[in-house]
Amino acid sequence: MAEHSTIEWTHHTWSPWIGCQKVSPACDGCYAEHLMDTRMGRVEWGTHGERKRTSAAYWRQPLAWNRTAAAAGRVVRVFPSLCDPFDNQVDLAWRRDFFDLIRATPNLHWLLLTKRPQNIVGMAEAAGGLPENAAIGTTCEDQPRANLNVRSLLDAARDLRPAFTFVSAEPLLGPIDFTRIVYGKVDGYRIERDALKASDIERIDWVITGGETDQGKHKARPSHPDWFRQIRDACAAAGVPYLHKQNGEWAAVHELRAGEPGIAGRLWHNFDPDTAVCKIGKRAAGRLLDGVTHDGFPANIDSLPEQP
Repeated sequence: MAEHSTIEWTHHTWSPWIGCQKVSPACDGCYAEHLMDTRMGRVEWGTHGERKRTSAAYWRQPLAWNRTAAAAGRVVRVFPSLCDPFDNQVDLAWRRDFFDLIRATPNLHWLLLTKRPQNIVGMAEAAGGLPENAAIGTTCEDQPRANLNVRSLLDAARDLRPAFTFVSAEPLLGPIDFTRIVYGKVDGYRIERDALKASDIERIDWVITGGETDQGKHKARPSHPDWFRQIRDACAAAGVPYLHKQNGEWAAVHELRAGEPGIAGRLWHNFDPDTAVCKIGKRAAGRLLDGVTHDGFPANIDSLPEQP
C-alpha cells in the first residue's frame, strides 16, 4: 500500500481491508499473499483465512489525497491492491463504508479490480449503489476465464454505468480473443460477442496485459509473446486503449543479443519451433512489446464525472 505506487496504471494503492482467497490460476502467484508472508505478516490467506479491516487513521488517507487533488484541479487514480472489493467473505458494512469513502472523494478515480465479477451488481446495490467515480474491472488470464468474467463485467456495466470498465490480463497464461467472448449456446451453437465493440455501454473500455513475476516459492510461468500481440492488435483495431504493464520474468529469444551477459545458464522455455523465451528477470525483460511501450488509458480516466 503506497501513496506513490510503482504500478504503471495507478497513482496510489490503498485497501479498505486486507485478505483474500484464491479462486483461479491467476491467483497461484498472488503478490499480496507473498507480501503478507514476507513483510507485513498481518493476514493469513486461504479458505480459512481472515479479512482484516485497515485502521481508522489509514482510512483518512484518501480524504487527504482528495483534498490535494481538488486543490490542484486534477484526478488521482487509486487501486485497492491487497483485497478483492467484491469478496464474498467481507462484512457488508465494510463495503458500505468503503463505497461511502469513494463517494466522499470525487477527485479520486477508484479502480475496483475483481476476480469475482459475478458479485459486482448485487454487492454494489447492497452498498448503496456504485459510486460514479468508481471503475470496475476483472482479471482474465486465459480464454476460459475471459468467457466467464467478461460476460459478468459487461452485465454489471449495463446495470451500474461505471466510470469505465477494464480488464487486467495479468498474469497472461494463455491466448485470449476478446472479439469472440462466448455468451452461451442455443440449439448447440455457440453465441459469441465482440467485447471490444459490443456497445458504448457494454464493452471493455481499457485492457492491461502483463507477464507473471516470481513470488516466493511460486515461480513465474512464461507468456507467449503472440498472446500479448493478439490483444494489442485487437485493441488497436477496435480503438480500445491498451497498456502493456510488463513482460514478467521471461523475454523472447529474438529480443536478446547473442552472447549478452547474464544469458548463459538461464532457464529456457520452448512454446513451439519458432518461439522460445528465456528467464532473465522482470527488470531485464522490461515492458517493451516489439520494441514499443504501450501506455494507453481511457480518455476519461483523469476527468471528473460530469455534473447533472
